[in-house]
Amino acid sequence: MGKEKAVIVPEGADRVLLHACCAPCSTAIVEWMVNHGVTPVVFYFNPNIYPREEYVIRKEESKRHAELLGLEWVDGDYDHARWMECAKGMEHEPERGRRCFECFKMRLTEAAREAQRRGIVHFATTLASSRWKSIEQVNEAGMAAQQAVPGTVFWAQNWRKGGLYERRNQLLKEYAFYNQQYCGCEFSMRKQET
Repeated sequence: MGKEKAVIVPEGADRVLLHACCAPCSTAIVEWMVNHGVTPVVFYFNPNIYPREEYVIRKEESKRHAELLGLEWVDGDYDHARWMECAKGMEHEPERGRRCFECFKMRLTEAAREAQRRGIVHFATTLASSRWKSIEQVNEAGMAAQQAVPGTVFWAQNWRKGGLYERRNQLLKEYAFYNQQYCGCEFSMRKQET
């Protein structure tokens, strides 16, 4: 089986709302989609990112990436207080624990809502490309978002396969993107400091 077969476009997914966590994780996925007849609308919704300065850097890199490729880029609201409410009581959960699942679910539900507002059926996420994330959690959160927002379909995909993770690393260097060293929230940041 060739590497290209690892990713399969769902029936009717010629336009997809792609929730983007950052530019580095988006690069190979966006390239793959465009090369396979899928037009991604890049949706940047990441209220988990802390501090705000870090959020702005990641946001601007995501926007720059989309603009370089001539893709539509949508700015979701940065409401860190709302995200903290979502994470309340789970501050001491480990990475890949319940807090991460709830964070994914919040962000992907908003992505599904944005897809619905735009008349786009399929939505996907770059979260499924990060080696720091649990694919199972990401997919479970995506399916929960699909259930919560009628008329949307979550494109569950392991974006690490088919050479895409290696391609991500090549493109990261080619674009000279800022590459963050922690997931995004203050809790993952603290883990890096220890």
